[in-house]
Amino acid sequence: MTLTQRLDRLLENPGFTRFIMAVIMLNAVTLGLETSDVVMGQIGGLIHFLDKLCLGIFIVEILIKLFVRRLSFFLSGWSLFDFFIVGIALIPGAQGFSVLRALRILRVLRVVSVAPSLRRVVEGFVTALPGMGSVFLLMAIIFYIGAVMATKLFGSDFPQWFGTLGRSGYSLFQIMTLESWSMGIVRPVMEVFPYAWAFFVPFIMVTTFAVVNLLVGLIVNSMQDAHSAEEGERTDAYRDEVLVRLKAIEARLGESEKQ
Repeated sequence: MTLTQRLDRLLENPGFTRFIMAVIMLNAVTLGLETSDVVMGQIGGLIHFLDKLCLGIFIVEILIKLFVRRLSFFLSGWSLFDFFIVGIALIPGAQGFSVLRALRILRVLRVVSVAPSLRRVVEGFVTALPGMGSVFLLMAIIFYIGAVMATKLFGSDFPQWFGTLGRSGYSLFQIMTLESWSMGIVRPVMEVFPYAWAFFVPFIMVTTFAVVNLLVGLIVNSMQDAHSAEEGERTDAYRDEVLVRLKAIEARLGESEKQ
């Protein structure tokens, strides 16, 4: 067995995957502890050592993948994701790059690329993006119509909420999230305009309970499709493996009959 084959078997080993997952979790803890002045004052040296150790393990893992997969490494979206996340940590932490150094916490996102269940969620979300774009466009149209109407109806009496198109849009977004929408905005407006509920209640029904649930439904359907596709790939792989074994058995039987 060549070195490339051994390294490839190592990458596919579930034990190695669990080890990388443990390192990611340890690195998440160390990065969180770095925000505590008390902890850093007591064991700052150990925290920095563990952080560098975790980064070193990530770099070695990426190098192994590059050695084994070569150019095909850059054809995988998840490999590029890992390469980008680890590469951020290698940017110097001086002057203008200090903000980028703070992005080291993004290493925790490597859990997504390592855990199949989380990866399935992200793939489902990405698959749902085209459909979500249509829903977002519909939502933008509804918000624009609502903002224009709210500005015309309530802008003169409540300029802090509906004085301009932008303020109306922001207020309607707050109402859509149901954050203090009743006592904070709608009831004060109804003290001046008793029938304002006829505008706000349908708006909430359409945006919060219809459009938002439609987005959730698209994401769930995409996740189910991604899961079905993954199960199909597993079934095909198992079928191919069985066919190979059957051919090997037939070949042995044919050789035994000839003897």
